[in-house]
Amino acid sequence: MASLDNTGWSVPGLLVALLLVFDSGVLHVRGLEVSTGKVSSIEAMNGSTVLLPCTYSSCIGIHKLTFSWHYNNNGTMTKLCKGVVPSEGVEPKVKVEHDRVEFVGSSKSHNISILLWNITFEDEGEYTCFAKNPKEKYRNHSAIFTLRVVDQMREVDNTLTVIIVSVLGGVIGLVIIVMVIKALVVQFLLKDDEKNKECLVNASGNDNTENGLTGAKAENKGTPKA
Repeated sequence: MASLDNTGWSVPGLLVALLLVFDSGVLHVRGLEVSTGKVSSIEAMNGSTVLLPCTYSSCIGIHKLTFSWHYNNNGTMTKLCKGVVPSEGVEPKVKVEHDRVEFVGSSKSHNISILLWNITFEDEGEYTCFAKNPKEKYRNHSAIFTLRVVDQMREVDNTLTVIIVSVLGGVIGLVIIVMVIKALVVQFLLKDDEKNKECLVNASGNDNTENGLTGAKAENKGTPKA
């Protein structure tokens, strides 16, 4: 007789259910993912060359990973390049389908990035990095990178930063000046106090001497002659 666990499932039934979940691909632990990095867009000058970044990762490894780059040309996906990574550490076989595209990735770093040379305003838009891994029942994933083309780079307005730095510099300078003045005043007061103490000591010594001499004279005058 099959035993039951606390949930009411029989052990064979539970194993079958788990196998079905794994087999159906419902349960994934960090399967295939592609990423364009923390920054998903870039602004570049007309005529320059830009890097379109993309990396892939998979917790169970890859086998004959296929990837491609597409440009969204007003709703029409134009293929820029495609390739296959045979296995881990083996460099991909790439076919470039655009005259201004260069593949610069490497399987050693899980990198499938491309360069786009001499960009024009017509190149502005969304670029999709796509990958599929047969080892994960052909699991696929994609990421979008946005390119904006400008005729000149915008200057960053540093007015607020300059004002803040100037104010902080002024406050720090004022504090230093106050501290220096305070130190000079304290030093002057200490010197003046020492002078007053010296005067008091000297005055006290003089008084004692004069008192002693007066007393001596008085005693001499009061002594009767023999």
